[in-house]
Amino acid sequence: MTDRIRVALEVAPKRSFATAIDWPGWSRAGKTPEAALQTLLAYGIRYAPVAERAGQRLEVPGSVDVIDIIERLEGGSGTEFGVPGVPASAEGAPVDAADLGRLTALLRAAWETFDNAAAAAVGVTLRLGPRGGGRSLDKVIGHVRDAEVAYLGQLGARPPDGAADPADGMDRIRAAFLEALRARVAGEALPNPRRTKNPWSPRYAVRRSAWHALDHAWELEDRSTPAT
Repeated sequence: MTDRIRVALEVAPKRSFATAIDWPGWSRAGKTPEAALQTLLAYGIRYAPVAERAGQRLEVPGSVDVIDIIERLEGGSGTEFGVPGVPASAEGAPVDAADLGRLTALLRAAWETFDNAAAAAVGVTLRLGPRGGGRSLDKVIGHVRDAEVAYLGQLGARPPDGAADPADGMDRIRAAFLEALRARVAGEALPNPRRTKNPWSPRYAVRRSAWHALDHAWELEDRSTPAT
């Protein structure tokens, strides 16, 4: 029997997001809630290898019948811009050691998926158009790195020295993110803290980082292949 998939719907007038709450990064958009759910299901086959890389088994559902809508969130301008920017209530739940290990594994798998897609796109002419626009590979990588700095800030920490270095800045930012995440879960003081008003919960921070990495990984994969 296929496991039930808990989904939060973030709904705005012109765009909606469907997010699999227990699978960080598996979040897709559509013009309507129904379209977002269908897109989420369609991307299950692309998310399953991410889960497998993290040591998790995901049986990809074939129908919305196995989806449980646990929350319907009111989206806003960010939703319509293309960002699942509203945390679900479930993402405020406490995180124990087992949860942290699973979340961290899935996040690392999402990051690795992006890194692999970026490496495979070196020397490839990326298609232009609606899927990915006109960013070059270097600009996509820089955009993802800048977003990770912002996400680290939303956890309540400042970026480490060398974060802007294209050579190894991403690794430093990710290491700082994981350390800030661990400290938040443990209730410890954050290394290199900053004043953050309304910091993100650990679960939502992981979800946003994993979603962003996978969104651009799949963009690079799509833009690296011939149009059909």
